[in-house]
Amino acid sequence: MELRHLRFFVAVAEEKSLTTAAEKRLHTAQPSLSRQMRDLEFEVGAQLMTRSVKGIELTPAGRAFLDHARLALAQVEAAGVAARRAAQPAKASFALGFLTGQEMDWMPEAMRILRDELPSTDVTVSSNYSPDLADALMRGRIDLAFMRREQGVDLEYRLVTREPLVVVLPSDHRLTSQQNIAVGDLAGESFIGMSDTAPTLQVVIDDYLRRSGVALTTTHRIDNLGMAMSLVASTRGVTLLPAYTKNFLPWSVVSRPLAGEGAFIDLVAGYSKANGSAVLKLFLSRLDDLVASVAQKHSV
Repeated sequence: MELRHLRFFVAVAEEKSLTTAAEKRLHTAQPSLSRQMRDLEFEVGAQLMTRSVKGIELTPAGRAFLDHARLALAQVEAAGVAARRAAQPAKASFALGFLTGQEMDWMPEAMRILRDELPSTDVTVSSNYSPDLADALMRGRIDLAFMRREQGVDLEYRLVTREPLVVVLPSDHRLTSQQNIAVGDLAGESFIGMSDTAPTLQVVIDDYLRRSGVALTTTHRIDNLGMAMSLVASTRGVTLLPAYTKNFLPWSVVSRPLAGEGAFIDLVAGYSKANGSAVLKLFLSRLDDLVASVAQKHSV
């Protein structure tokens, strides 16, 4: 079995079509790709996909194989990144990632630590959805990310803070007169949920609603903060978001704390345990100081 077999299989699984994968992703002939997939199935010893006029569907064996194939390809890419870094050791580098919107609180203190401790380090910063940050960590593209605890990835996490969820609703909504909103008061409202860009947040919301015994009808799903604000204002729906989003509310949208026990979501510092960067090790040793510094600023 060769790496190309894994790349070809992932492309076919994602496109759900041998023809589309061959033409658009792999730039090879479809008969050749079909032969490669048969060779792979023979090597694995199990049927990985079924072929029909409707396209390609993975068998249970194929779905299991897909997860491992993606992980293997990510690890190979990470190995290449590590090798290239080791071949050019003259200047240390460190790549930081942030869940979009969290930069406002955490980047200034993170940069201060790196600037004070390692002034000659080349630091790069990126902002993305949490699942994409997890993928970048696995591939060695970034060293540490402020993100959510993503499932199904082999990463290490250090708790940074627990963020309360708040109710986000139109500024002229009837519930804005309340200082705290009970989740039961949202019954009957048009509820805006999360898309697959924020799976961990959706799990937290679903668990909170289930514990509260409240069923809400999801009418829309959001991909990002901008879309959240736009949908709340335009559809007059309500949603639950982490408290940091209060920094980005336009005049037409407000937030209120949840009454009672409420709900919380963890913000963590994620990193790959295979990453041997000395800069990462130093940063992790100062992480508690960073958390304390940010907490002190919020308490003022």
